[in-house]
Amino acid sequence: MPHKDPNCIFCKIVDRSISSTTVFEDDEIYVFPDIHPQAPVHLLIIPKDHVLRSVAEMSEADTAFVGRMVYRAKLLAEERGIDTDGYRLVFNVRHHGGQEVDHIHLHLLGGQKLGPLG
Repeated sequence: MPHKDPNCIFCKIVDRSISSTTVFEDDEIYVFPDIHPQAPVHLLIIPKDHVLRSVAEMSEADTAFVGRMVYRAKLLAEERGIDTDGYRLVFNVRHHGGQEVDHIHLHLLGGQKLGPLG
């Protein structure tokens, strides 16, 4: 049985009670554009189930799924033609790390030269 948080904006996007543009979807992963893009390509890769709130909650058992999220980001970068020049993958972790939604998610950013972090 899928786990959802009725107060989570990402869970509401997955169950279509909040609209979004579906970029990719399978049984486990949902991908959609960030509503405040920081680059010409700025996608969010999320698990459909609300199992992990952040990377900080990961256990070794979660590594295969998180690896699938990263692999999906790589494929999306290739599909959008940003793989040759490069792109950035970001997991923001908790409040001080910039995480705004407590539902693990991976940002894919690219399509322009990105500045250094920090």
